[in-house]
Amino acid sequence: MLERTKKRHIDKTVVLTFQGPESNRDEAIQALARLGYVDTSNSVPWREAFPDISDDEGPAVVLRAMRRREGLTQKELSEKADIPQGHISAMERGKMQIGVARAKKLGQALNAGYKVFL
Repeated sequence: MLERTKKRHIDKTVVLTFQGPESNRDEAIQALARLGYVDTSNSVPWREAFPDISDDEGPAVVLRAMRRREGLTQKELSEKADIPQGHISAMERGKMQIGVARAKKLGQALNAGYKVFL
C-alpha cells in the first residue's frame, strides 16, 4: 500500500513597505535581514535596465539570469520547481512560453515574484 507523502512547506515571497524615522532605517534593514528579508530599494526594473531586450525574449533572459543568480543548474532548478529540465531549457531559449502556472513555481523556487517571468 502506498503511503501518503507530505508536501514540502515553502514560504511565499512577500513585499513589505514601511514608513518611519530615517534615523532608524539602517537598523530596521538589519533587523529584517536577520529574518531573511532583502533590501530591494535600489532595484531597477529589468525593462529599464535592458531596453534593447524585446518583450518576447525578456522572460527567457530573466529566467536564465534568476537561475544563475541563485547559483542553480537547470537540473537543480527543475527539481526545485517540479518542471522538467527540458522545459527549463526551452523556456530559457524562448522556445516555450512560461505561463502563469510555471511562473508561480519558478518564482517560489527562485525567491522572486512570479510576474517577472511573464
